[in-house]
Amino acid sequence: MIRLGVPSKGRLMDKTFDWFGQRGLTLERTGSEREYAGRVDGAEVALVLLSAGEIPRELAAGRLHLGVTGSDLVREGVVGWAERVETVASMGFGQADLVLAVPACWTDCDTLDDLDAVAAAFRAAHGHRLRIATKYHRLVREFLREAQVADYALVDSQGATEGTVLNGTAEAIADITSTGETLRANHLKVLRDGLIHASQATLFRSRAAPWTEERRAEMERLAPRLAAN
Repeated sequence: MIRLGVPSKGRLMDKTFDWFGQRGLTLERTGSEREYAGRVDGAEVALVLLSAGEIPRELAAGRLHLGVTGSDLVREGVVGWAERVETVASMGFGQADLVLAVPACWTDCDTLDDLDAVAAAFRAAHGHRLRIATKYHRLVREFLREAQVADYALVDSQGATEGTVLNGTAEAIADITSTGETLRANHLKVLRDGLIHASQATLFRSRAAPWTEERRAEMERLAPRLAAN
């Protein structure tokens, strides 16, 4: 059977179940709410309930054939992700932008070029690099390298990233935002060209998983429905 990994709880799980249901596949949990078990009706598919953060790892390792998770988590968590997984469908929910934001009071810093100049001046004035708080180290580093921004240091932040500037542990941040309200509440602004990645829930297929003839045939049967809008 095809092993399908789906987020195990919350709004993301509910919307994933709805998305598959609209395509003729019924996903449901079985047992108690504390049991991470489920089933799929309408296909030769085994349902595996995991956290959204675990699914990229399992796809890359080939222990899942298909998986639903945020595109940001795959790009951040899987080295050489395009060689390990492929996109089956963008699912149209769970949208959030990974952005680069700086203090709103930096009136002369609105673009990446401005940030590069500010970072150089900051290092000259303070003797250390401008700190950017984030948990998306790979994505941010690649983005800033392509933009030729230097003289910065990434500071790991696994929560309340928007507050790190106010608390004095970073000068800028790179984080996920849906509405921007939390950024504004913490007196931060997104650089005009500071969109790093527009993320959404995505159905991925593992290139590393064992695709037997039976599994390939079942995937070919399901593909038209899964690709439908």
